[in-house]
Amino acid sequence: MVSYDFSGQVAFVTGAAHGQGRSHAQHYAKHGADVVVTDIAGNMGTVPYDLGTSDELEETASLVEDEGQEALSIQMDVRDESQVEAAVGEALNEFGRIDILANNAGIVTVSDATELDEAMWDEVIDTNLKGVWLCSKHVGKHFIERGDGGKIVTTTSQAGMTGNPGIVHYVASKWGVVGITKTLALELAEYDVNVNAVAPSVVNTPMVPGMVEAYGEEALGAIGEMAGPMNIFSPEDPGIDPSYISEAYMWLSSDAARYVTGIVLPVDTGHTAK
Repeated sequence: MVSYDFSGQVAFVTGAAHGQGRSHAQHYAKHGADVVVTDIAGNMGTVPYDLGTSDELEETASLVEDEGQEALSIQMDVRDESQVEAAVGEALNEFGRIDILANNAGIVTVSDATELDEAMWDEVIDTNLKGVWLCSKHVGKHFIERGDGGKIVTTTSQAGMTGNPGIVHYVASKWGVVGITKTLALELAEYDVNVNAVAPSVVNTPMVPGMVEAYGEEALGAIGEMAGPMNIFSPEDPGIDPSYISEAYMWLSSDAARYVTGIVLPVDTGHTAK
């Protein structure tokens, strides 16, 4: 693991109850940051697999504290502006500043485009796209007011760089995240804020087996489309370990990426090379 120094900084991580978000929170803490861990901490109407829980969110906070850093856990729905604004305010009241926004919260459901239910479309778009905008809006305001820079890193997907059958709403949301990233990079550059995205392919988190259990062969087809030429997503290799995505987050959040903004960094086992 490369060593970074986030001492004195505060990271605000969404979707932190488990999976990639938990990994990001732990990595920021390992490198010296205090961490605000947020999550909806409950299930959603059109998502047929279990999302993170309030107990898991508290466990993530404990893991941050195990690294010797302070943690603040907040149950927050990224789709609700009042909740996002309140959570950012609570974080600022607790720590006085936010230095890094890690936009990790996201969901996926499976359906062919011609069969997709409108409610499924709305939940995915509102979580994956609107949620990124809302969190970036309110943390971005803080960055502008403070005037000494900041970092925004967002999870898009290899599906935000290609097409992917069976998940048209997810693909649309993740292409939209790329657009938000590039636009915010231009808008916030004068305030010394770096805005970048990471584009994973299949990551070994609770979401993947949850999808397979819920959708069976339909999910296997959609997920299989995300697997790159390095032959991931098999019983022997069920996906990228979340720590590798976290390492990309750490670099983009660090001074080593001082002059990097507006990029999409694939961690995709070569998927977008096809």
